[in-house]
Amino acid sequence: MNFTKMHGLGNDFIVVYGERELPAGADQLAIRLCNRNFSIGADGVVFILPSEKADFQMRIINADGSEAEQCGNAVRCVSKYVYDHKLVDSTDITIETIGAGVQKIEVQVKDGKVVTARVDMGEPILQGLQVPTMIDSDQVVQHPIEVDGMTFTFTAVSMGNPHCVIYVDDAIHFDLAAWGPKLETHPMFPRRTNVEFATVQNRAYTDMRVWERGAGPTLACGTGACATLVASVLNGYSDRDSIVSLKGGELFISWNETDNRVYMTGPAEEVFTGTIPDLA
Repeated sequence: MNFTKMHGLGNDFIVVYGERELPAGADQLAIRLCNRNFSIGADGVVFILPSEKADFQMRIINADGSEAEQCGNAVRCVSKYVYDHKLVDSTDITIETIGAGVQKIEVQVKDGKVVTARVDMGEPILQGLQVPTMIDSDQVVQHPIEVDGMTFTFTAVSMGNPHCVIYVDDAIHFDLAAWGPKLETHPMFPRRTNVEFATVQNRAYTDMRVWERGAGPTLACGTGACATLVASVLNGYSDRDSIVSLKGGELFISWNETDNRVYMTGPAEEVFTGTIPDLA
């Protein structure tokens, strides 16, 4: 099995192309390959598979073996992979996901290689039970949640996967390890959740740090950046076009008022290639 190591703002993936379907034991394979001390190391394994609905299908297995419904950084990496490796000849690419349907991506190319990609991330899901949370409400905005005697307030957004956005005084230095895993697995979220800690600097710029469901602290999260922008608009903190700054870099996010869709623009990079010799 050949692989390509890629990343979007430091959110890194082992990208595998050539399988006809998700291989048996993909969960255990991901756990083994994503180990940063004893193997390749990554936040997840991404399989680029055939699709009857789009140019390709993307399946993402997190570092803990769970499957992610969607990933904004991964879809940019997949778009770069299929264009740079001449698997498509158009700068307009479609990728099927299991949680967000078919996504449309427009890649920007320099010297024959993709440098950035603009992804139609779809319409945000705001209804509480659909995110999902345990709250039956049209929107979940600044809802209290208690963890180990500490009360936070969160705004819930799904971008094909669940997000819990919490505003703090200093997201950059916030203790992710202390609160991220407890919030990820809180009974409020029946399918667990991604957790974003955000600090709005102004209406066009927000600092965000993320604890990703199934991966822990990552340098960037595309769907998380989108969810943060949507949450900030719902709370009146941000305009609909804004930069979200993550530990690995910046993403430009736009929530279009006309079509209600969220658009994400950012880079993707290929790091190295290799071969996995034994799947046993």
